[in-house]
Amino acid sequence: MNILVTGGAGYIGSHTCVALLKAGHKVIVADNLYNSTNQALDKIKQISKEELTFYQIDVTNESAVDDIFTNHNIDGVIHFAGLKAVGQSIEIPLTYYYNNIVSTMVLAKACKKYHVNRFVFSSSATVYGDNTVPFVETMNLLPTTNPYGETKAMSERILTDIAKANPEFSVALLRYFNPVGAHESGLIGEAPNGIPNNLMPYVTQVAKGKLEKLRVFGNDYPTMDGTGVRDYIHVVDLAEGHVAALDNLKEGAHVYNLGTGKGTSVLELVKAFEKANGIEVPYEIADRRPGDIASFYADASKAKRELGWTAKRDIIAMCRDAWRFEKKYKDLVESK
Repeated sequence: MNILVTGGAGYIGSHTCVALLKAGHKVIVADNLYNSTNQALDKIKQISKEELTFYQIDVTNESAVDDIFTNHNIDGVIHFAGLKAVGQSIEIPLTYYYNNIVSTMVLAKACKKYHVNRFVFSSSATVYGDNTVPFVETMNLLPTTNPYGETKAMSERILTDIAKANPEFSVALLRYFNPVGAHESGLIGEAPNGIPNNLMPYVTQVAKGKLEKLRVFGNDYPTMDGTGVRDYIHVVDLAEGHVAALDNLKEGAHVYNLGTGKGTSVLELVKAFEKANGIEVPYEIADRRPGDIASFYADASKAKRELGWTAKRDIIAMCRDAWRFEKKYKDLVESK
């Protein structure tokens, strides 16, 4: 199939492009490169030995999106493009609401116009709010603590309503937990601009000596060691989940958790990283961050049952692959 991947140069998007090409699909990428580079696209080609088509556009631009649908016989859309930093969304909420929600509506409108009935949406476990673990798809969603989470919940509602009004429209709403790791080649991975918002790239930058030490926010949560617990999932497993969702789409809107079903604390992840790579990660305990919750992890049984998908890679593999990419990425940057 011809698959339009918005945000395809980003962290999860680039790994999904590799998985799609490996599965025999053709890939058209739309990305404004706000938080990514077109180097990732070259690496995708290098890994997959396949070509892809790239449009540097903003997906909120209706005419630019229309051009892509006019130029290509699109069979399905995987929508990653969006702003994703929780803290930043609190500082600039209007930017987040406009970018993340308008992009979803523009794409859905184009799908309706050009009779494209396969839509996979990049959602987030953030929509569960501070619910009881493990999070299961049938739970009532609690108010999230930030505009980023609200944009995901609103986009889910928009796509669900469109599917109700258009019975031929098939939507998979994929609620991610915490993607980490990198492709085993070390060619693509998580390379945030500036100070990382996510734990693993912060750990790798401390290990590399780029940052002095890791700040662990809170050690007084009701968890096994007092630090926050999350469901870390290898980004390649997550990418394969998108292909499984695309291949198993059914009419209507369907929600799936993509996680391992297992919680790992911050300190457990740090120890796993040290074990996997034989390197020490200095850290200090800091105050809790506003809006953080103690624990969240998935019940991922529905994805296994309906999509035939399950996460295969463990926390050691996640840490090993993340460090391999960090070292390679450093070499690439410093050689320029």
